[in-house]
Amino acid sequence: MSAYQFRDDLAQRTKLFAIRVVRLFRALSKTADAQIIGKQLLRSATSVAANYRAACRSRSFAEYHSKLSIVIEETDETMFWLEILWETNIVKQEVLQGLYLENEEILKIMSVARKNSKKS
Repeated sequence: MSAYQFRDDLAQRTKLFAIRVVRLFRALSKTADAQIIGKQLLRSATSVAANYRAACRSRSFAEYHSKLSIVIEETDETMFWLEILWETNIVKQEVLQGLYLENEEILKIMSVARKNSKKS
């Protein structure tokens, strides 16, 4: 797989992850706590996809590294909000487990990508 194909596949993967989070948000109960935490999750998860897309179109190494750092930060924040939904029993563990694992994988990939970009 070429670097370009990997980049495009990862951009699609982060977009699909964001879509899954949008669907989860729509299914949340309308209680204040669920909506507030859900909106935070929605913002961070969609930011992962948007900032990775921006990183792919960066004009310089510094811009790429900066955007990738934002992606990592937003991915970690997404993990936090998923944990809050889970640990407060707003959403059952079984429902969140797939999203959580996908988020964790994306975080690992982005961390390695940022680390490897320093070596290039």
